[in-house]
Amino acid sequence: MGILRKTVDKLTRIGTKTGRKTARTSQTVADAAADKAAEARPSPNPATNLLIADLALRGGGQLLRHAVERGLLGKAYTPEKAKKLVKGRTMGQTLVGTAIARIATRSIPGALIVGGGMLAKTLYDRKRGKEASEEGRKTIEQQARRGSP
Repeated sequence: MGILRKTVDKLTRIGTKTGRKTARTSQTVADAAADKAAEARPSPNPATNLLIADLALRGGGQLLRHAVERGLLGKAYTPEKAKKLVKGRTMGQTLVGTAIARIATRSIPGALIVGGGMLAKTLYDRKRGKEASEEGRKTIEQQARRGSP
């Protein structure tokens, strides 16, 4: 028992020393990474960096959204017409879509209200059948005309 006890104590001391060195080394690595990240920022002013990041995210999100919309519309329409449809949206349509998306993503009740409204509209359109189809086709044609240069 005495030898086993001494071995365990010795291993514990070695582990503690190594743990301290590892902690110091990881702290040094973390400091170096923070310094490197500070050098990579476009501006020394954090408010400017936040503004740049916000603009980049919004612009990237908008490009991604348009690409996804064109891709989804591309299944039913030609790529040119899909591009015109996305481009032909009015400011009102864009604002309403943004507001509805914001309501749906901010809370569970908002998501339920928006989801329920979409379900109700879909069921209503299905009930109306050909009338809804014709009305939608006319709306799409007007939107495509607005998107033409």
